[in-house]
Amino acid sequence: MKLTILGGGGFRVPLVYGALLGDRAEGRVTEVVLHDLDDSRLYAVARVLAEQAAGVPDAPTVTATTDLDDALRGADFIFSAIRVGGLQGRADDERIALAQGVLGQETVGAGGIAYGLRTVPVAVDIARRVARLAPDAWLINFTNPAGLVTEAMSRHLGDRVIGICDSPVGLGRRIARVLGADPKQAWIDYVGLNHLGWVRGLRVAGRDELPRLLADPDLLGSFEEGKLFGVDWLRSLGAIPNEYLHYYYFNREAVRAYQQAEKTRGAFLRDQQAHFYEEMRDPGAAALSAWDRTRAEREATYMSENRETAGAGERDADDLSGGYEKVALALMRAIARDERTTLILNVRNQGTLSVLDADAVIEVPCLVDANGAHPVAVDPLPGHATGLVCAVKAVEREVLAAAESGSRATAVKAFALHPLVDSVNVARKLVEGYAEVHPGLAYLRR
Repeated sequence: MKLTILGGGGFRVPLVYGALLGDRAEGRVTEVVLHDLDDSRLYAVARVLAEQAAGVPDAPTVTATTDLDDALRGADFIFSAIRVGGLQGRADDERIALAQGVLGQETVGAGGIAYGLRTVPVAVDIARRVARLAPDAWLINFTNPAGLVTEAMSRHLGDRVIGICDSPVGLGRRIARVLGADPKQAWIDYVGLNHLGWVRGLRVAGRDELPRLLADPDLLGSFEEGKLFGVDWLRSLGAIPNEYLHYYYFNREAVRAYQQAEKTRGAFLRDQQAHFYEEMRDPGAAALSAWDRTRAEREATYMSENRETAGAGERDADDLSGGYEKVALALMRAIARDERTTLILNVRNQGTLSVLDADAVIEVPCLVDANGAHPVAVDPLPGHATGLVCAVKAVEREVLAAAESGSRATAVKAFALHPLVDSVNVARKLVEGYAEVHPGLAYLRR
């Protein structure tokens, strides 16, 4: 079975390959093709993968190419993990937004819109090529903003594109752990959009254990989200929000913390990873150990400004292991082998949330089998959550319309309608600033 990874020179690719090495079952991946536009990054990642595979019998073969069509032909599965504009683009997104006093995070607010505007045209081109060159392949989208990009690609690939994120999985795992339950045996009632969802229940043996957590302030304040949001706010909500909702519920504090930080997250990762890739130019450097060291620092500093604002302290060691690669491989195995499972995924709504149309991509539990991912029926969201989901989905639709039409006015509308951008004038300045800096947004200069 052939797996193609788009963005194959990306820093987190070894997580995926490392997980593949542990799969010894029939129908496993035997060939991995890395595609990237940057030869040097491909070379660096291929070195890490070679060290990972050393001594592993029947490790999947690895080839690297800068030719997209060659990478796609014959693929059974495609992982899309591209970053249009690179980490410099992310750093610019953050800087320009913060200069206007609004959030520049890569999936939330102004930064997410800017990232989406330059990513959607590229993602759509990829989807069209997949439909032509690998029509039977399944595309699993890692690329942020994951829900928005998955929806753009679904217009050409239908339900054969599925978006993934490890945030809901990590959240469910933390809740189960603090309740003394086995995460594998728990049903997580989670619903929303990517990076905009809530856990409303966690059932073990048919019993909802979330009320027990909400009633115990010591338990509730003992894990990441309890520290991040505060016990009183979680009890007021009656649910546990995805960590990214901290940017909405504590927006002023988050913006202030990012403005005061020595570096934004994007600038930190840009410099950190530049050092790693530069180190890989030395043919004598130990690639795997350098990658491990860099990854550990990356994970430990994740959302550090938010935790500092909330007084949440350091991340727990159990939360430093990532997990998106496990979700992706579980999804791939379920489809390839018809091993039925349940995963929280980004898929077309198909009537699951009545407030959104059928084609809107949402993030909900899905039953997965050989025919793909099927969203499970969920209860309606409460009013406050419904309002936020509808507002952000409306913004996503404006982003898609702007990317398709090239309309500057539509791009301004996307920024202005977002709950975290509080001024049409600010929206205009954001579009002007992003269009000047990003080559991928040249279409908005007219």
